[in-house]
Amino acid sequence: MIAFSKHWRAMLAVNAAVMLGVVLHKLTLPPYIPYIHLLVDYHHGFIKRALIGAIVGLFTTKVPVWLVFALGGTVWLITFALFVQLFRRTFGLDRTTLPLFVFTAGSPFVFKNFLFTLGHFDVYGCLGAIILLLVPAGSLLFVLLAAFLSAVLVLIHHIHLLMYVPTITAIVVLRYCLPRTITTLDIATGAGLLAGLGALFLGAQFLGTMPLPEADFVTYLRSRMADPSRTELLQFAYVWYQPLAKEVQDTWARLPSNLLGVPVYALLLWLHLPLWSSFKSLIGALHEQRHRQIVIASLGVISLAYLVMFAMVFDYSRWISSWVVCMVLMLHAVKTLPAKPAVLVDGDDRKTTILGWIVTVIPRLGIIRPF
Repeated sequence: MIAFSKHWRAMLAVNAAVMLGVVLHKLTLPPYIPYIHLLVDYHHGFIKRALIGAIVGLFTTKVPVWLVFALGGTVWLITFALFVQLFRRTFGLDRTTLPLFVFTAGSPFVFKNFLFTLGHFDVYGCLGAIILLLVPAGSLLFVLLAAFLSAVLVLIHHIHLLMYVPTITAIVVLRYCLPRTITTLDIATGAGLLAGLGALFLGAQFLGTMPLPEADFVTYLRSRMADPSRTELLQFAYVWYQPLAKEVQDTWARLPSNLLGVPVYALLLWLHLPLWSSFKSLIGALHEQRHRQIVIASLGVISLAYLVMFAMVFDYSRWISSWVVCMVLMLHAVKTLPAKPAVLVDGDDRKTTILGWIVTVIPRLGIIRPF
């Protein structure tokens, strides 16, 4: 038991060192699209991906580049702290659950990759879902909070409708719907909120294109830059003009090269085998067959949303990473349902320990292609 404890505690220390290395590396990379996200606002009307920039604009008229890392780092720290609190409440944080913590918080798919994608919007979806896993779920206010957070995510980036909103919806189903008798008011409210989110997504996707010529748009972005001479940071401004058909076309054009990463993704997922075994054990331990069926159906819907996203946008490494994050979040949601004790990660198993070390030393997955 002493040797077991030392192994997994050492993995935590190595994970911390790896995360620091990822941060230092990230600081050397130019934040192209994340920086533009801080510049775009609603000055010219309703625009997609403009909420964060609009909020930043309430506090400053000139946006420095370092704000990308400061804001992204702050959100990451808050998300990580809340995840630790969630894990402690759901599973407890001691010697027996430390291996599961390593395979989740220390995974190259999860917080390490959030560090590498610092400034991107992925972590906001994780943060919203964690909040919903922590707050009480006993009243309709919980459903309204879930809808509000989902709307905020769609305004941050409309792809969140596929990326994290299905997981948020599943959390509402598991935490709010299953433990109680659903009323007509619940059904009407849920249907209305889902319809509203759908309308918001369609508005952002098809009506949120920048209404002025791209050259004028770039000129406006430069007016908000603390250092307007760094025009290289605006080279991806065309994204705010790109229609869905062009995004799909680019994705399918890159598909042959992106598919070369599938064996790497499969290997990395296999390295997390103790995590998947724990998930299977938790589902199998549920008292009610109906609960198991709903959980499996929810996982299927979440995965289907990611398949649709894979066909639309080519940032495959980010999408597979966020899919794993959603599975980790669902792991916590499933644990809240009535069940008998389940077998979690066995930290005394030699194979599990080896896999834990491999997962620990892998720094991150990436954005488009593996590593």
